[in-house]
Amino acid sequence: MTLSPGSRLGPYEVLSALGVGGMGEVYRARDTRLDRTVAIKVLPSSVADDAERRDRFEREARAVSALNHPNICTLYDVGRQDGVDFLVMELVEGESLEDRLTKGPLPLDQVLRLGTEIADALGKAHRQGIIHRDLKPANVMLTKSGAKLLDFGLARMDAPTGTGSSVSFLPTQQQKALTQAGTVLGTFQYMSPEQLEGRDADARTDIFAFGALLYEAVTGRKAFESKSQASLISAIMAGTPPPISTVQPMTPPALERVIQKCLAKDPDDRWQTAQDLAAELKWIADGGSQIGAPVPVVARRKSRERGAWIVAGVMGVIALALGARLLTVHEARPDLVRFSFAPPKDVSLEWPRISPDGRKIAFVGVDLQGKRSIWVRPVASFDATHLESTDGVGRPFWSPDSRYLAFFAGGQLKKVAADGGPTQMICDCPGGADGAWGRGVILFDGQLNDPIRRVADSGGVPTVAVKPDAGRKEVGNGWPNFLPDGRHFLFISNDPKGPSTIEVGSIDSPEISVLGPVQSRVEYAAGYMLYVNERTLMARPFSVDKLAFAGDAFPVTDRIDVQGSALADFSASQTGDLAYATESIERRSRLMWIDRNGKELGTLGEPAFYRSELALAPDETRVAVGIGDPGPKALNNDSIWVIDIRRGVASRLTLGNGLRGFPLWSSDSTRVAYSTGGTTGPLSKLVQRLASGVGDEQTIYESKGAIPFATDWSADGKQLLIGVAENTNADIMAVAADGHSPPSPLVTTPAPLREINGRFSPDNRWFAYQSNESGRFEIYVQSFPPSGGKWQISTAGGNAPMWRGDGKELFYQTTDDTFYAVAIKAAGNAIEVGLPVKLFQHQAGGRGTRDRNAFVVTRDGQKFLLNAPLEDATARSVQVVLNWAVGVGK
Repeated sequence: MTLSPGSRLGPYEVLSALGVGGMGEVYRARDTRLDRTVAIKVLPSSVADDAERRDRFEREARAVSALNHPNICTLYDVGRQDGVDFLVMELVEGESLEDRLTKGPLPLDQVLRLGTEIADALGKAHRQGIIHRDLKPANVMLTKSGAKLLDFGLARMDAPTGTGSSVSFLPTQQQKALTQAGTVLGTFQYMSPEQLEGRDADARTDIFAFGALLYEAVTGRKAFESKSQASLISAIMAGTPPPISTVQPMTPPALERVIQKCLAKDPDDRWQTAQDLAAELKWIADGGSQIGAPVPVVARRKSRERGAWIVAGVMGVIALALGARLLTVHEARPDLVRFSFAPPKDVSLEWPRISPDGRKIAFVGVDLQGKRSIWVRPVASFDATHLESTDGVGRPFWSPDSRYLAFFAGGQLKKVAADGGPTQMICDCPGGADGAWGRGVILFDGQLNDPIRRVADSGGVPTVAVKPDAGRKEVGNGWPNFLPDGRHFLFISNDPKGPSTIEVGSIDSPEISVLGPVQSRVEYAAGYMLYVNERTLMARPFSVDKLAFAGDAFPVTDRIDVQGSALADFSASQTGDLAYATESIERRSRLMWIDRNGKELGTLGEPAFYRSELALAPDETRVAVGIGDPGPKALNNDSIWVIDIRRGVASRLTLGNGLRGFPLWSSDSTRVAYSTGGTTGPLSKLVQRLASGVGDEQTIYESKGAIPFATDWSADGKQLLIGVAENTNADIMAVAADGHSPPSPLVTTPAPLREINGRFSPDNRWFAYQSNESGRFEIYVQSFPPSGGKWQISTAGGNAPMWRGDGKELFYQTTDDTFYAVAIKAAGNAIEVGLPVKLFQHQAGGRGTRDRNAFVVTRDGQKFLLNAPLEDATARSVQVVLNWAVGVGK
């Protein structure tokens, strides 16, 4: 039907038609109560008599009305009058993106602003369970206040039987081409492969359409074009859009990478959340990627020739731009350039190490099963290469010629070519941690009290290079770093009663020079000594001739991640480039109650830096959890807190500085056991204390090197299950709660196998645990004490088993954050295992291996408490800075 000017729908007076089509009618109207102009959408008469469609129309309209976001068109009201269903919406004044693109592509700053706003709006909608399904330039309005996302799938309903189509309503302005009825929903140029195949759409479907929209905004061309519908579908299913750099050469490669990832054919290969996508675009807009701009000559410094290696691909125009860097033989200095990259899919990232020549970045990748190995990414490439036979790697380091990487694994020091190939053993070195490679010699450190040792890079028997000075009461030396002559080296001396100090040694002499105090490890690069002070990366001029500082320190960045103050996660090349791991904000999370159907029931306490180590008291009145200090020394100051469930009030159980973690309740809910390392070292002791905080800690077990962590306390209160982790190995043991007897092994295997998260059954007859003996973590149950019986519980991976209070169910979590329940029935000396039943999917804790549970479950098995990341959580990535010292003078 058509409404004439002056007609009324309730308090709304129709002023004029805005858009009329087969899918809906939109009118400009005046709200006579508030005297404001609005837009009214009317349900098409072709479906107006369908009661089911009307109900769904209203229900979904109300869902969209809950989306309070500055970049989403607001829904004001829903009504029905004289058989007419209508929506009252914000009237958006401006120009559609579709109309704007007829004039050509948008400037880069507008693209980034538009992309950030729309991605943020999508993220908000997706979190409310609403998928747009028809994202395209016609549904984005450009206004003075920013972009507005329209037509938010207000009617997600099936078409009449036989057509299989869905209805999408008009935006609040006139459209040129309405979405046609057919077998699929959307406009073909922006539809994802899964939509074309008729599969269910999810948030990643919107992300594909967003990539196509952003591609068009940058280039002025559609990502997928063809003369026929059939060939267009073929292009979307199998084709690849022309590289943006061939159309807009000055586009930052980081932006092109973002768009390429949006347009991946497989939804699993795309960005998984619009929130992460918005954060990446904001980072680029804030200056995180300046690649693509010409490289001007802005200052002068000593001549040096360099390869024109740059970020994100071997694009011809970028090579030309960076050619200026290669040809600056007249003492010219190029601009500072930044970019970032994320790890491969399903791999978390640790310890980025840039090669001495600045051409490659190695990093440790940890897959979903917790396997650690080396990846190498050329600076001039999008892709990282996995180095086989590097499983169990610790922290790698480069050879001086950038051809090899050395690493510790399985108690040995090994090396491997950076381009791949077999590994070669250099020497045995149990406990090896960090190393440095000089001219024909390697230095490496070990455990806390160990000296620095040296060994020929061709192999041999290690000898002591630097031994802690007993006269100065040093307890250990570590983190060696060679100076350019390949003979002198920097290292850190640890003093438990004072600050650590930077010292200079030589492989040719026992002479030691002390430079001064420091909070972290140090590296020398391009005339500067780099170190971290209160989470800020600092650079201080250093003379390699005088072996002395040559100026004052200045900050380089405050975004660096710090895995314990000494383990500052950065590296620098000798060509003036820098790579570091950005500080992740994913540590901040909330404790969320959720039922076994996945319904959120509320939160416990306030958001904080919760660790993935929850413990629910057996009487279900309190929760113990590790909380990190959000300050500069967060990872050195983890404390145990107890939260009263009824009142939601948290009280600190452990006081003072130092690491405490992995809390566990006694069976009578009066005591808490936890691991502690004090202020001078890693977690090494298992202790217990009263949950009230009264009295001193009582030692249960103390380890010499390995990290012990309690995972369960028996119902009779006499024994604890503990995990003992060392490098890539972890075993399960039982230990007496009174600490009067040594632990007894329950499940022990050689590295790199890990058996963790042991849990007693309520009757103490069995214990469940997870093991990666099959190549991935699965859940198993054994009799207690072990008598030969063993049953696999999970069938497709599993982490963190948890018993129901009566022992008749086991719960566990998988790496894709899905929770399962498995029925368990005792049958004499054996158990009968049911099939895993999917309960719900909800992220809890970080991805990858879960060395402790990020969830607990009530005794009746009906409610789960999850350590759930906040919505603004972002993943760890590598930041690369070329010519980081530009502007500070030489």
